[in-house]
Amino acid sequence: MATLASDSDQFSVPVIDFHSFLNGTDDQKKSTAAQIKDTFQNVGFVYLINHGVPGKKVEECFEWSKKFFNLPSETKMLAPHPPGASHHRGYSGIGRERVSQNVFDRDAIEELRRVPDNKESFESGNVEDGIQPNIWLPEDKLPGFRGFMEDFFVECAALIRHVFGAIALGFSLPPTFFQPFHSRELYQLRLLHYPPISEHALLSGEKGRLDAHSDFGTLTLLFQDDVGGLEVERPKDAGKFMPVRPIEGAVLINIADCLMRWSNDSLKSTVHRVVAPPIMPEDTSEHGEGDKMTSARYSIVCFAAANPDVVVDALPGTWGEQKPKKYEPITAGEYILKRMEATY
Repeated sequence: MATLASDSDQFSVPVIDFHSFLNGTDDQKKSTAAQIKDTFQNVGFVYLINHGVPGKKVEECFEWSKKFFNLPSETKMLAPHPPGASHHRGYSGIGRERVSQNVFDRDAIEELRRVPDNKESFESGNVEDGIQPNIWLPEDKLPGFRGFMEDFFVECAALIRHVFGAIALGFSLPPTFFQPFHSRELYQLRLLHYPPISEHALLSGEKGRLDAHSDFGTLTLLFQDDVGGLEVERPKDAGKFMPVRPIEGAVLINIADCLMRWSNDSLKSTVHRVVAPPIMPEDTSEHGEGDKMTSARYSIVCFAAANPDVVVDALPGTWGEQKPKKYEPITAGEYILKRMEATY
C-alpha cells in the first residue's frame, strides 16, 4: 500500500512497501510493480520501505562517510578523482563539480562554474569494472573503508536489479528484461558531504549546494540523513520545488534521463536540487553578525546506468501508431559521456 511523504498537501512522493514485491505472491508482485510504474510515470520519484538493504549497513555507511570526509585534505587527495569525465572514481574536493541541466555549450558551462557546488564526494563502483577502476586510499589511512564500500556496492546493485524487475513487470515484460542491458553493473556509488554554509552565502548566490538538475543514467538510489534540503520539482508545475522530507529506513529512488528516453517518455525523470534545509536556531551557530550556518548534510547515492554499448531505443509497448518514437537510437555510453562532460 502506498502512503505519502511530503511537507505540503500540494505535493507528495509515494511511499511503497517493497516487501510484497521481494517476498509476495505473483499477484502481489504485479500489484506492487503497477504502483511503482504509476509513481514513476507521474512523479518520477518513489520511497521504498522494506527494500532489502539492512538498516545497520546503511547506518554504517554513513559512519564510514563521516570518517572519510573528516580526514585531512591531503589524505583524501591520495585517492583523487582523475581529470575529466571519463573516469568517475575517487575523491572530488569542494568546488570541483558544477551540476548543470542540459547545458553543453563550453562558454555557458564555464559561466555556471563560477559558482561551483559547495560539496565534496567520494566515488567507487564495481570491483570488476575495467573501464573505471576504483581509486582507493592506502589501506592504512582508513582501515576497513575499502572492504565495506565494496560490500555496500553489492547490496545496492542487488536492490537495483529488483527495482528493474518491478519496472519491467509494470510494462508487462519479463522481470529479467533489463538484466542483460545492465549485466556489467557499471554503477557509481557516491558518498556526498555538504559542509555547513552560511545562510547569506546561499541566499546571495555566492555559494550553492546542488543546483536543479535531473540524473542522466537509468535510475538512482538515494539514502539521506535527517538534515533535509532535497527538493523535487512539482509535477506539471515547472520551476516550482517542494521539499521532500527524509524517511527513516527508506530509500528514495528516481528515474533518470536515459531511462525516460528509453521508455519513450513514459517514465518521468524529474528535476531536483539540494538547497539549505530549514535553519533551526538550536541547530545553528552564528557566522558573522546576524548570519547563521546550515547543518552539514550527508547522503549516499548509487547511480545506475546501462552497459555502454547498449542501444537505447523505445521499449516494447511504449510506442506505436498513436505514440511514435520521440528519439533517435543512441548508445548508453555516448549519452552518459555527453552529460558527464558538461559536469566536470
